[in-house]
Amino acid sequence: MSGDDLALREQAVAAVRRLDALGLNRGSSGNLSLRGSTGGFWITPTGLSPEEFDATDMVLLGDDGHTRQGAWAPSTEWPFHRAIYTVRSDLHAVVHLHSPHATALACLRRELPAFHYMVAVAGGDCVPCTPYHLFGTEALSQAVGAAFVDRQACLMANHGLVAGGTTLAHALRVALEVEALCGIYLQALAVGEPALLSGEQMAEVMARFKSYGKARRAPPEAR
Repeated sequence: MSGDDLALREQAVAAVRRLDALGLNRGSSGNLSLRGSTGGFWITPTGLSPEEFDATDMVLLGDDGHTRQGAWAPSTEWPFHRAIYTVRSDLHAVVHLHSPHATALACLRRELPAFHYMVAVAGGDCVPCTPYHLFGTEALSQAVGAAFVDRQACLMANHGLVAGGTTLAHALRVALEVEALCGIYLQALAVGEPALLSGEQMAEVMARFKSYGKARRAPPEAR
């Protein structure tokens, strides 16, 4: 049991409890995973609400899906977490929410289009919505994996939201931003169909995002 992984699991539990407190998940709904330091990934246990488990209850699954450590059964959604890590070696955290706005849009089986430039936070000009598949199935896993080939978030029809990031903090930022955007989009739809940005306009946004917020100011003596 590595100290690094224990710290990661503690961060994961804190994040799950935060999401529950924000009303973005309720009870045992949703799940969260992190890549392990020696392969595989840690994932929240199934059927337990955030206050019922701690870092020692996280489950370590190998890349083959077999349990390597943990007394509890893993989240039933572990197959799509594995699918994401398989297609995206750059992602190290995955968050799944049943958040109100994203879930409402998913129940309409509508993608989140380029109605606002911040949609690019998910890596493209839309947040796609996968077809409906039963939770925990290989069919859902394949659909989510396909969506993540060039995205960092997707909606799952009649289900909810999945977001990934290079770190847990990054995955949470993507998830929270997409949830907020879904709420704004639904509000706009109540009035009419929003005007959409073009592919060229979104490409400009994504190019700008590559350097946005990453430049540090030079220290005074270097100016």
